Amino acid sequence: MASRNPLFVRSTFLLSSRCLMIRFSTEIFKSVSIRLFGIKCGNENHEPLEKDELLNNLITMGVDIDKAKKRQPGVFNRMVTNEQDLKTFLLSKGASKEVVASIISRYPRAITRTPESLSQRWDLWRKIIASDLEIVNILERSPESFFRSNNNVNLENNIKFLYSVGLTHKCMHRLLTSAPRTFSNSLDLNKQMVELLQAVCLSLGHRDPADFVRKIIFKNPFILIQSTKRVKANIDFLKSAFNLSNEELLTLICGPGSEILDLSNDYAKRNYTNVKSKLLSLGCTEAQVQKFVLSYPSVIFLAEKKFNDKIDYLIQQKINISQIIDSPRVLDSSLHTLKNRIKELLNAGYDLSTSNIAFLSWSLKRYKAKLNKING
Repeated sequence: MASRNPLFVRSTFLLSSRCLMIRFSTEIFKSVSIRLFGIKCGNENHEPLEKDELLNNLITMGVDIDKAKKRQPGVFNRMVTNEQDLKTFLLSKGASKEVVASIISRYPRAITRTPESLSQRWDLWRKIIASDLEIVNILERSPESFFRSNNNVNLENNIKFLYSVGLTHKCMHRLLTSAPRTFSNSLDLNKQMVELLQAVCLSLGHRDPADFVRKIIFKNPFILIQSTKRVKANIDFLKSAFNLSNEELLTLICGPGSEILDLSNDYAKRNYTNVKSKLLSLGCTEAQVQKFVLSYPSVIFLAEKKFNDKIDYLIQQKINISQIIDSPRVLDSSLHTLKNRIKELLNAGYDLSTSNIAFLSWSLKRYKAKLNKING
């Protein structure tokens, strides 16, 4: 028998080995489900096993799948999720199974957080919040506040910075419970706002920037999630619209006018122009308009139609404009509430044109007690 060429034998062996390896690798690959690609390799007509497992886990936990998919559909295409770890973690902190299901239904991205990240973030929150149960209550009300970011270094840096500029523990607690997005801001954004407020404070002649920043943030915890451009524009608007002295402006923005700083500057100007025009048309003087708005800055939050409709209805019911200026908080009530209460008062024989109208904006309990007293 003729001997084979050694080179031919080696090439044939290598080729056969390579084919065998390809076949072997293909068989292995066919058996693996990869959630990242969104299909099961080797079977394009079925969802991956991992996706089935995720859905089964969430259904077992009581999660509203339709709601979760509508809110954050991308979560269901993730290769790795930690729904079981999240459940275990929250249960250990005192959450009920129903609360866990509600949190995931409304903010499904929560299941992408690792146990380590959750634990670190929880510990940082506990530096401000007194108990686990209080944090659970915040998460139940607003899951996004805790799960929106997993950048715990940024959270820790923001906490340190805000304490360093003079915020008290009470103020930090108010921030975290009312405007938790503050702590998801980049550190630079929070620094820019604090620096703006400090500069405004000094420009208005106040010599204690830390006190000013503390007062304005406590009064309006949402200010740190606004843009510096918006806040500066609104401060300038308030000063020019009412011709305020520095001291008067400081009092306004550290007190009842602080929330106006959150508004779109165009919206604030438009609403103020409407209020002024409406009151002047009813015979008010410029001084009365200014008194009204400064005593009740929340009126600038009322859109034109809402404000005009309420004023027109009150005037139709023989309530004069001077009564409204003296009791501006009647405008806190909805038009529907005003109509119902005025109808009840008229039926009880109450003369709105000559009597106090302040209780039109009282709580239901206080108003009913007053109505019972009127009815005798």
